Amino acid sequence: MSPANHLKRRCLLIQKQGIRAGTVRRSAWIIAGAFLLLPGSRAGEGPFFITYTHQMEEPGNLEIATKSLTGKPDGGNRFLGAATEFEYGVKAWWTTELYVDGQATGGESALFTGYRWENRFRVLPREHWINPVLYVEFENINGADKSLLEVVGHDGLDDLTTANSEARREKQREIEAKLILSSYVKGWTIAENFIAEKNIRHEPYEFGYAVGVSRPLALVATPDRCTFCRENFQVGVEVYGGLGTHAGFGLHDTSHYVAPTLGWTLANGAMFGVSPGFGLTGTSARFLLRFGVSYEIAQCGRATRRLFGNSGGSQ
Repeated sequence: MSPANHLKRRCLLIQKQGIRAGTVRRSAWIIAGAFLLLPGSRAGEGPFFITYTHQMEEPGNLEIATKSLTGKPDGGNRFLGAATEFEYGVKAWWTTELYVDGQATGGESALFTGYRWENRFRVLPREHWINPVLYVEFENINGADKSLLEVVGHDGLDDLTTANSEARREKQREIEAKLILSSYVKGWTIAENFIAEKNIRHEPYEFGYAVGVSRPLALVATPDRCTFCRENFQVGVEVYGGLGTHAGFGLHDTSHYVAPTLGWTLANGAMFGVSPGFGLTGTSARFLLRFGVSYEIAQCGRATRRLFGNSGGSQ
């Protein structure tokens, strides 16, 4: 093949690759645009990452969210743990949710760490001074999971610093239950969670807690649609940690954190959250940073049928 023909073929190949890359980029923007144009509504959990309130998902609504955590614990490498959440309102009193977890650790590896399936059941149909919710979750994760969606028992630095190659061998198939108590008081949301967790093998019962308080910066919404209105921002604080096991219940050798939280809800219903967490004991990580985004699709089934129906009719 002559040099001229070889150069021509290389140019054609590069052009085709560029077209394919451009097509992928355009497709990604189209999908993202279609997702954001679906009818949305505001999520009700507020700025919390750990603490649950009595707010349930509206029946037929689907919330898609990510909860990410990064830190560099003493004696370990910097990591990024992530949980992708799909929350669906089955009934007014029943919300179900699937988490898919993964993590990446500097100098080691990135890996899928498992999944969680949770269900929340509201006990009382109407609003009361204290609103109880029962929570049941099945976890099928491995020891390398670093999403840290709760702290129980004697969870601590060892769970964040063990090498992925070793930690991934540990299988954690667990049943977790929570008693969620939540109240609204003059614009304040106050929530308390008591956690009990049990590995399905012969492991001890482990306990933990989470407490959260939050409030929007303004209780009265402005008449105009805006992005930076005060009512779109919620601030709060979470305190959470382990309470030992049934053989040694208490605060000895347990981890505890305090974490200010900030949530910002856009006009289209998407919500961004950030929460710096500070360890309070010697077994805790000194600093952890949480961040996430969520979007709620109102009446997901109808919206999906409408979206694909319109696409089919336009062809």
